[in-house]
Amino acid sequence: MAVKRRTQAKKLKFELTRSAIAGIGVIVFCLFLWMFLLGVWTGQSLLLPSYEKNDVVAHEPVKKIGPLILRAEKKIVKKAE
Repeated sequence: MAVKRRTQAKKLKFELTRSAIAGIGVIVFCLFLWMFLLGVWTGQSLLLPSYEKNDVVAHEPVKKIGPLILRAEKKIVKKAE
């Protein structure tokens, strides 16, 4: 009686040189850098929206307020004589 042999599945095999791995690493790094910069740009535009384009909401001109400046003062402590 003949024994049935199992059909072996073909395995997919990748062979890469060091320069190919380095090239893939550079490409992945550039993609991550691009996504990071895109996220920072989007986050800045979401956190600091421009108020000059709000013609629909406010019919009167918006007063522009300058930056708020807080100054720390030095406290002079007199020592007991």
